[in-house]
Amino acid sequence: VTELRRAGATVTGVVARDREGVETTIEAPLTIGADGRDSRIADLSGVEVKTYPHGRIAYGGYFEGLETQHAPDASVWLMDPDWGAAFPTDDGLTFCAAMVSKSRAGEFKADPHEALVAHFESLPEAPSLRGAKVLADPGVLGKVDMTNRMRTVTAPGLALVGDAALATDPLYGVGCGWAFQSGEWLADAVAPSLRGEGSLDAGLRRYRRAHKRHLRGHAWMIHDAASGRKLQPPERLFFSGGARDPRVAMIFDAFGARQIGPARMMATGMPIAAMANARYALGRRRSAAKQVGDPERSGEAARVGHDGGDRRGSR
Repeated sequence: VTELRRAGATVTGVVARDREGVETTIEAPLTIGADGRDSRIADLSGVEVKTYPHGRIAYGGYFEGLETQHAPDASVWLMDPDWGAAFPTDDGLTFCAAMVSKSRAGEFKADPHEALVAHFESLPEAPSLRGAKVLADPGVLGKVDMTNRMRTVTAPGLALVGDAALATDPLYGVGCGWAFQSGEWLADAVAPSLRGEGSLDAGLRRYRRAHKRHLRGHAWMIHDAASGRKLQPPERLFFSGGARDPRVAMIFDAFGARQIGPARMMATGMPIAAMANARYALGRRRSAAKQVGDPERSGEAARVGHDGGDRRGSR
């Protein structure tokens, strides 16, 4: 798209150019910008855009012959503030990625492959990438500018969906889901108008309200965390509770899938997470007390520590 057609302030279509340079004018009662984070249609429309800084860089590649502990499920490491992930995919390939603070940009730019391998070596219980073969094409690629963008999603004769409307930190993996959801909200909102059962402006207002209602809370939380800051105490409490109580994990899954918003997640999940962590801490104290009270166990623990053996049980 090279130009938006207008009648006064209303968008009435586009001028598009193909690969051979041939231009075509397309008229339409509604033009939809579904062209991603760097939306050309949004830029041409002049709708308001707010940006929020992003404090991380991302690098990743497809590896062959990699065994992951939880395959075919994905594994994600939240390392506070850095992140890593292994996503099993097609043809025996696993996409391994790191999203780290911009302070580490130098090491990744200098040698992306070695930096990614070293990053995975720092993750607990992560697969080693040393013996795995990375696909030469495309190899390990990086993205260093992931500024969060929130645009006004409608204008007269125009609507934006997906990343064109709201592009957030990709760490949370919500972009594709938001694209499908916002497309559905738009279709529901404007279908009556396009059938002649009301004004298009009214339909666009319905879409704008739905988009804001469903995604504003999620976007606020993502933008806040996208700076690369360390986890806050409530986040630590909730994430650790999710690892210790399946009820918390289910609530977190519902939030991650955008079936519930942040307020409901906190109200329902936080008390359960607090109890799960309290039970865990109490269990550790009781276990430690039993070891102290059992001379044989205490002596065994002392011998293991002296011999430099496996201390994982005490961490």
